[in-house]
Amino acid sequence: MRQSLWLLSLGVSMFSSAVQAAPYMIVGNDEKLVWDDQGKPVLSPAGRDSILIIDLADPEMPKISASLPIKNSIVGPPVNVALTPDGALALVADSIDVTKEGEALKQVPDSKVHVIDLKADPPRIVTSLSLGKQPSGLDISAKGDMALVANRGEGTVSLLSISGTQVTLTDTVALGSPSDQVAAVAFTPDGRRALAVKFASHKVSVIEIQDGKLAYNKLDLPTGPWPYNVAVAPSGQVALTADNGNAGASDGSVDTVSVVDLEASPPRIVDRVVVGDGPEGLAISPQGDLGAAAILRGGNSAKTAFFYSPVGSVTILKIDGKHVTRLKDIEVGGLPEPVCFTPDGRYLYVGNYLDQDFSILKVEGAEVTDTGKRFKVPGHPASARMSAR
Repeated sequence: MRQSLWLLSLGVSMFSSAVQAAPYMIVGNDEKLVWDDQGKPVLSPAGRDSILIIDLADPEMPKISASLPIKNSIVGPPVNVALTPDGALALVADSIDVTKEGEALKQVPDSKVHVIDLKADPPRIVTSLSLGKQPSGLDISAKGDMALVANRGEGTVSLLSISGTQVTLTDTVALGSPSDQVAAVAFTPDGRRALAVKFASHKVSVIEIQDGKLAYNKLDLPTGPWPYNVAVAPSGQVALTADNGNAGASDGSVDTVSVVDLEASPPRIVDRVVVGDGPEGLAISPQGDLGAAAILRGGNSAKTAFFYSPVGSVTILKIDGKHVTRLKDIEVGGLPEPVCFTPDGRYLYVGNYLDQDFSILKVEGAEVTDTGKRFKVPGHPASARMSAR
């Protein structure tokens, strides 16, 4: 926490101008969970997590503009942070706490979503909302007036209204029972629909949005096993789901990214693209022509497991209308989680949880290459999202 506060004081003087002058990325560092050589979780008490604001004016030389000591978690898809399109506000889902029971530490679901005023000097939490149990993947609409939060521990999705720094709960809809584990949710570009993945039910649900209300008409589409994340193309034609394959862990077998045709009536799964072992992080470029899926490759498994690898990878996907194909795989760092394209689509950042850094990849048309540069962060990057400009 002391390091986080020091970074915050260091970055405050340049933060306001950085927001106006450059694209930036928000990063959630989770310091409560790592794994030992046998792949068993090792817990630490809460109090050292941080939220970073990264200045990307020079995309190959990122800088930390601010750091806030805010709790967040790797337990859940790496999209539990989000930014409004105007860059004024950030939302952070506080999914899991670590508490003491006797002499042992244990993970327990939390229920908070923190609202950060990024225009304040210094940036600060303006409110914390209590939503459903274990808020996880979240998304903000293209207009910046609404947000959706997947409450994984309750099987619900909550709708939030955004007006300036005022964020209020307007509706919650049940998509099933807590056992369905609704892990992530994403708006369509027009803000009239959303897709939510049911992790334990192997489905993606379609939600209708109108006049501040959510409606679920029980339209569920069959994804690959254990869908953990979802992203919608800027065109609104298709969406992708990252089908983890093994309840949030690697198992040595290939997995898939499912393709949803959103223009069909009703929407339906039209393809599955084979990727590597354990996709979690998922993003689509601002131009809508490329996708990226972070592949775990057993990075947090026992080192004796046949599928263990000290490095993960990112699978690059070509999106041509509704046709999605696998282009290539690029090795990155240990246990890659978040993936983010820059607003101009020229760079792709991959957060390596175990290595505590970001791989910086360059995008030139359909060609994606590793620059060889890594951006070190003071913690384990569990989640990240990019500004709209």
